[in-house]
Amino acid sequence: METTTDPTAIVIVVSDRVFGGERKDKASPAATRLLTEAGFQVTQPVIVPEGDEALRNAMAQAVKDGNSLILTCGGTGLGPRNLTPEVTEEFISTRLHGIEMQVLIAGLEHSPRAGLCRGVIGLTSREPGASLIVNAPSSRGGVSDALGVILALWPSLTEWVR
Repeated sequence: METTTDPTAIVIVVSDRVFGGERKDKASPAATRLLTEAGFQVTQPVIVPEGDEALRNAMAQAVKDGNSLILTCGGTGLGPRNLTPEVTEEFISTRLHGIEMQVLIAGLEHSPRAGLCRGVIGLTSREPGASLIVNAPSSRGGVSDALGVILALWPSLTEWVR
């Protein structure tokens, strides 16, 4: 008899202000709630400063740990330390441009500022057992828009992800 396990997810918050304790993290609780409700086992969120080194280390660990979904929140804007998309691309073998466009459209339905997000989405491998990496803005609305699209498509993605 085949046993199934719930998919696993990790939320990585990328924010100097949240990391430094100057701002409350509102994105990861929203993401954790949505993912848990969708049947994911969600680990404790990881909070890193903006830039590349800490995020690169957190993402490498998330991939190594075998997470089905790696969701980043923040670091997708236009600031000089907003490097989440650039770091993410180092881990992605296949970008999913269509899903990126769907997330953008969903975001634009709620806010014209969604067009300022440079988030990328893709698979770490084209072989079964990959992780799906999703960049979302650090707002609750941005997280909700991104996960609304991702979770609707999840059944189609499960052939490729862990």
